[in-house]
Formats: sequence, structure tokens, C-alpha cells
Amino acid sequence: MMVGPMQSRKLETRQWPRESPLESQILIPTPLAFRSQSLLFLLQLTLPCFFLTDGSDLLFICLIPIPVPVGAVQSPKMEGTVFTPALQELEHVKSEQGEILSKSFLDACKHILPVIDKFGAAMALVKSDIGGNITRLETVYSSNPSRFNYLYSLVQVEIETKTAKSSSSCTNGLLWLTRAMDFLVALFQNLIEHEDWPLSQACTDSYNKTLKKWHGWLASSSFTVVMKLAPDRKKFMEVVGGKGNINADIEKFCTTFSPLLEENHKFLARFGLDDMKAS
Repeated sequence: MMVGPMQSRKLETRQWPRESPLESQILIPTPLAFRSQSLLFLLQLTLPCFFLTDGSDLLFICLIPIPVPVGAVQSPKMEGTVFTPALQELEHVKSEQGEILSKSFLDACKHILPVIDKFGAAMALVKSDIGGNITRLETVYSSNPSRFNYLYSLVQVEIETKTAKSSSSCTNGLLWLTRAMDFLVALFQNLIEHEDWPLSQACTDSYNKTLKKWHGWLASSSFTVVMKLAPDRKKFMEVVGGKGNINADIEKFCTTFSPLLEENHKFLARFGLDDMKAS
């Protein structure tokens, strides 16, 4: 695999004005894949971008700056930390019989989205993926809350109808939601265990340990690039910390949420549904 601008195909560093997503703008990565490099002459490159190619496919990632109103950035510190709502939801994630409840699990995942927001462009793809899978599962749950009260009932009905392996199934949605949360848990653990690591290194290491083996070349290349856009670690920790103990909350979230993810994997593996790769 080769990385670089189309002209030389050598790794080069391109500089452009960029401010932290925590300050005045957000850079949204927009990946586009082309089968033929001859289409590139149609693109008027007036925005920051990357090209990645493996010799046949070309990945074009454009970083679109979106201004953020000044007043929206300077908000008062929150009570607790940005993890507090998720931790509160996890207190009710299981029934008295010990089964994972659909609504509470999905709500806990949803409460992590504000954490992802603080990463800016580095997590735009992750947030989109997580949000889409939550919506997919919520839509089916909402169609019959009593029938789909338990998380795995969303999968069991698809196993019975032999639709579990469909790319649009709830099974597929739960699998990729679980994998994305694996990545985030690994990232949060890196923040606790490696205080000297910049955020980009913590992100890349977590991605390599979790999601990378399930992704094809285009997805993997896209993630590798956008991970470099992670904000300054010190600013990030200040923003997510609020008035609470951020390290304690991160550790509590990881130790509480990890067993749920492992339970998801074990359930899916029982039916041969835990090893599906990206199509």
C-alpha cells in the first residue's frame, strides 16, 4: 500500500491552517472511493485532503471545516463528567433475571456520543457508525417494546427467519455497535494506562487492537488518516472532565461496560455471527 498525493505517491506532510475541534471549527472527514484515478481531474481541490491508493482503488478524504459559534464552545463546566449519564444508565442495564435490556443498553451507548463529539474529526466516522447502528436497533425495538425488551430478542427473531446475516439486520447492527464500543473502551483504557501518550497515539493503538482486523483496505486507510486529527490531549481531558473525577469515571465505565460487550460477543459466537467482516 502506498500513501501520498497522486503526483508522487510518496509519503509527504502537507500543512494547512487547522484549529482544534474543541475551539472554533470542526473538520469533517468525507471519504470517497474511486475505481479509476482518471476521475480525479474532475475534483477541484480547494479543501484540505488526503489521497491513499493500493494501486487500483483510490481513497479521497476531504476535510470540510464547519464553523462553530463562539458561544457554543465556551460553556460552563458540567456537573460530574461527560461519562456521568452513561454510568447512571448502566445501573439499570440488566433485568432482575440478569438479561441485558434493549433500551438501557442502547441509551448507555447513546450517552457516549457526547464523549465522541469531543474528539472532533478524528471520531466523525466512528460516531456516524455508532449512531446509525443505535438507530437501526432502536427502530425495531420501538416497533414492539414488550417483544424486544431484551437485547438478544432482536437477534433471535432474525436467527429464526434466517435474516441475521443480512447487512441491514439488527444482528449486524449489534455486532458493529459492539465492535465500535470495544474500540472506545480500549481507547479510554489507554488514556488511563498511558498518560504520556498523545490522543492520536491512543486512538491508533486502540483501533489496531480492535476494529482494524474487521475492516477492508479502504476503511482501514480512512481510519488511519483521521486518527491523526485527534485534538490535544490536555484540552480534551479538561473538556470531558467537567467538575468530576474523570479518571475514576473512565475506569468505572470500562470495568462496567466491558463485561456487557463480552456477553454480546459470546451470544453472537454461539450462532456463528461474531466473525462477520465489513462487506
